[in-house]
Amino acid sequence: MADRLLPSWNEGPARSAILDFVARVTMEGGSDYVPPSERIATFDNDGTLWCEQPFQTQIFFLIDRIRELAVHDPSIKERQPFKAFIERDHTALHALGKQGVMELFAATHTGMSEDEFDHLARTWFASAKHPQLGCLFKQCIYQPQIELLQYLRSNNFKTYIVSGGGIDLIRAFSEEAYGIPREQVIGSSAKLRFEIQNGRAVLTKIGELNSFDDREVKPANIGLHIGRRPILAFGNSDGDLAMLRYTLAGSGPRLALLLHHDDGEREFAYDREFRLSPLVEALDKADEYGITVIGMKEAWKAVFPSAATEKRPSS
Repeated sequence: MADRLLPSWNEGPARSAILDFVARVTMEGGSDYVPPSERIATFDNDGTLWCEQPFQTQIFFLIDRIRELAVHDPSIKERQPFKAFIERDHTALHALGKQGVMELFAATHTGMSEDEFDHLARTWFASAKHPQLGCLFKQCIYQPQIELLQYLRSNNFKTYIVSGGGIDLIRAFSEEAYGIPREQVIGSSAKLRFEIQNGRAVLTKIGELNSFDDREVKPANIGLHIGRRPILAFGNSDGDLAMLRYTLAGSGPRLALLLHHDDGEREFAYDREFRLSPLVEALDKADEYGITVIGMKEAWKAVFPSAATEKRPSS
């Protein structure tokens, strides 16, 4: 029976660690048994559940949004940081950092309601394609992770996304792509304002960052929004390290997993040099912290759900 579980995972220490952990925490009467109400699993999104190279999907969405704004105000094309986005200036974008990107994201989506943003995001996801993989961004998800999410839920885990990406953008596709409902998504957010528009109550997005959900803010938001310490957490960068260590610090059985992108043939190989989501401390100190490192090349039989997402040369 076990050989049919997680079919896109290769036999090896990573798959065994997951299967062993789930077996232990779900065995009633066992010393490591965890009640279903406490089986909380949190996953980062960018680089953990889907591709984040050459930039996070959020940046491509922002590029297209800035181009739309430039139709009404052509001067945007010559002003920084907008110019860097339109030209995909890697150096300038990296200099902004993830928080700078999120602040700009909030600023370029002001004055619209949550519903209007959701429609905008869903429309974009319906046609926007990854420039190198050649498929829709929402299809650039990792097949082994989809299987893992399903496997955990079949064992009465509740699965959450805890991401530095924009909460509203992730909510627009999370249920379709991952089976994770909107209310189980935690992410960076813009401030909202309650308004009555044409006799209808709405929440309007304000051009100001509310929460940048990265590093130490991740466990803080887990405590705020979930109210339980996870027993399993999965990330891929130093931005997830606080969440992984917070998970491991609880009592009883715990599992913290770290995805290492070391497969340049099927996806991308990177760690330290990827400045928006560097992997340095988490990788170097994984053994010391008790984190299980999962190398994509060795652990996964397949990366994406279909051959349509095979890597294409950079344009």
